[in-house]
Amino acid sequence: MKAFGVTNDKVESFTEFEKTKENPTGRDLLVKIEGISINPVDIATRKKIVDELSDPKILGYDGYGVVDEVGSEVKNFQVGDKVFFAGDYTRDGSYQEYELIDERIVAHAPKKTSIEKSVAMPLVTLTASELLFEKLQINPTHDNRDKTVLIINGAGGVGSIAIQLAHLAGLRVIATASTSEKVDWVKTLGADLVVNHHHDLIEQVHDLGIKNVDYILGLSDNDPHWSEIVELIKPFGTFATITNLRESQIADLKQKSVNFAWEWMFTKAKFKLASMSTQGDYLEKLAQGLDSGMIDSTVTRVFHGFNLENIKKATQLVEAGHMMGKVVIKA
Repeated sequence: MKAFGVTNDKVESFTEFEKTKENPTGRDLLVKIEGISINPVDIATRKKIVDELSDPKILGYDGYGVVDEVGSEVKNFQVGDKVFFAGDYTRDGSYQEYELIDERIVAHAPKKTSIEKSVAMPLVTLTASELLFEKLQINPTHDNRDKTVLIINGAGGVGSIAIQLAHLAGLRVIATASTSEKVDWVKTLGADLVVNHHHDLIEQVHDLGIKNVDYILGLSDNDPHWSEIVELIKPFGTFATITNLRESQIADLKQKSVNFAWEWMFTKAKFKLASMSTQGDYLEKLAQGLDSGMIDSTVTRVFHGFNLENIKKATQLVEAGHMMGKVVIKA
């Protein structure tokens, strides 16, 4: 079967090669891939490659397709089911014709929503869901109108769905956006207030009549905003992030007794935790939300054709760092 992989840290190293089609065992599904999405984690993973690889590394952590075969212990899916998922960082990704994936982190694909709109959403939705409902411990069934969340990089992939989920949970949402197009985008998704992360966030938030916020999500480089984060977070508030801290010091949050949390969507599958099935549950809810119109897909660019040229172009687009929403390749 056809697969695409990288052999070093350069985008030019992407290559097409033949790989043996694998047979599913246990709780694995073998899925014929019909669509993928490009995520920053793909770029970050490639850039960590130090030495030239003899076997290309297959990236890709969003997938949509048809179940081709099932393992002997599979309970929830059968051959022919349409599914979508974000994947497992310890295994080959979705840049291939067929992918093995544990059924516990898979969901039935939306029935009324297109491939391209669906496949844009798994990784970012899982990340945003775990951030909001596990790390910030927000209960979406409670009255959360007295809670405020600041989402830094609101127009990005994770930010675009985090805004929607926080809005649906009833929180007051402040999102950052830097251009008029992105401001309109985050407002459409449910942001109540918008500030520009290229300017002083403290001054802008205070000008909105808000001294401190209950929660902050750091969805881009935290270091340039660290002093703003420390100042704006409420005592006993929570700061959660998906990116690294290189220069900032967590101890700066101590005097406010701020809760701090990392979010890495692949943790549950990497360590084979019993909780990994929650990812399948989140995605089943996502499918319902997309089909009902409660959740809007954040896809903004689609490449047609699962080939080397489109993988390189889509990767370069995401790597440029100016994307609003998500980039998808449809087979």
